[in-house]
Amino acid sequence: MSHLALYTFGVLKSPLADPAPLTREFYDVGEVVYRKIAQHPGYLGHAEATDGAPGEFFEADWGAWGEFAVPAWYDKGRTADTTALATTLSVWTDLRSALDAVYTGLHREALNRRYDWFERSGHPNYVFWWVSDGAIPTWRDGVSRLEHLHDHSPAPHAFTFHHPFAPDGTPARAKGIGPTGDQDH
Repeated sequence: MSHLALYTFGVLKSPLADPAPLTREFYDVGEVVYRKIAQHPGYLGHAEATDGAPGEFFEADWGAWGEFAVPAWYDKGRTADTTALATTLSVWTDLRSALDAVYTGLHREALNRRYDWFERSGHPNYVFWWVSDGAIPTWRDGVSRLEHLHDHSPAPHAFTFHHPFAPDGTPARAKGIGPTGDQDH
C-alpha cells in the first residue's frame, strides 16, 4: 500500500524572529493550524526536529526525515535570527484526506491570508508524490520533487491537487480538487 508525501515551502515576508505583528500572527496561527491538521483523518505524521528551537531548521536533527534542505531559489537567511521560510513535510493515507485538511477549517482560513505573510513567487509552493508503506520521505526528497515540478510540470514523480496521479502513475480523477482558479495552493 502506498502513502502520499506532501512537501510545502513558502518564503515569508520577514524572518520568523521578527517581532512585527504579522510575523508573530503567522507563527501563532501556524502552531494552532498544525495541531489541528495533525488530528485530521488520513494524517499519518510529519517531520519534527528531535532537538532545536522554533525557527532553527538548518541546525536541527530531523532524525529519519533527513538533513534539512530548501529549494535552490530560497535566498534568505539560514540562522534562527534570519530564517524567513515556512515548510512542512508530511505523510497522508490518500489525496482526499490531504485535500480535506488543506481546504477546510483553520487551514483554509490561514490559506486565505497567505499573501499577508508570504512573498509571491513563480515557484510552486507544494508537491505530492507517492511513497511505499513504511517509507519516510526526506527533506531532500521534498526539495527534489518541488524543483522537478517547477521545471517539468506535474507528473507521477511530482504532482499537485489540480493534476494528481494514482500510485500506479496513471492520472487520477481530480473532481472537486481545490478551489476554482486557484492553482497556487
